[in-house]
Amino acid sequence: MDRVIRPEMIDTGEGSPSEIAASLRDMQFLNRAFGGDATTLRMVRKVASKSAQANLRLLEIGAGMGKAPLSARDVLAPFGIRLHVTLLDRVQVHLDHNERCVVGDALALPFRDESFDVVSCCLFAHHLEPGELYAYTQEALRVARIAVLINDLVRHPVHFGLAYAARPMYRSRLTRHDAPLSVRRAYTVAEMRTMLSRSSAARVDVTAHYLYRMGGIAWKR
Repeated sequence: MDRVIRPEMIDTGEGSPSEIAASLRDMQFLNRAFGGDATTLRMVRKVASKSAQANLRLLEIGAGMGKAPLSARDVLAPFGIRLHVTLLDRVQVHLDHNERCVVGDALALPFRDESFDVVSCCLFAHHLEPGELYAYTQEALRVARIAVLINDLVRHPVHFGLAYAARPMYRSRLTRHDAPLSVRRAYTVAEMRTMLSRSSAARVDVTAHYLYRMGGIAWKR
């Protein structure tokens, strides 16, 4: 299935505050039920194991409410792994202000080199064109000390059909418009592996996860 580039309503600022909030809740549900939270958790566990770090500072990009890393934080805490999460989004109203949060541009992160151990994103990468994704990865690698994590959808005809069929269950008209389109804008595992391999990362791991999710790790040199 060819990649289709069309703007999503959540990107263009359409919708009332209540509709945007409902759309963010829809995304939280989709992450929780269909592999998003689990994908972030697996990648963070892998970073903690490989780096032998029990305390990790994580910056979540395009965070919205940031529930994927916050869920990982809660799951990992009883195992002695402390995840200190900072949320970054370009739209202030998207953020959960009960957490540490920053308004900023993903392509020009307002942080010094290696300010965080891990820079992560969930359902953000498919919003970027290949050149933007390369620029984002380079910027994230600058700010990260250990690794950059990318949790995103996999473009596939069956996934598109599932996203389209599920539209009646969404709370927000924004999600009903954006969910199938997100699948059409997403990359395949092979495409993501190729693009991340062009970055300055020392090593790249990209794996498929449950229900048409991918997890990409770009390890810092």
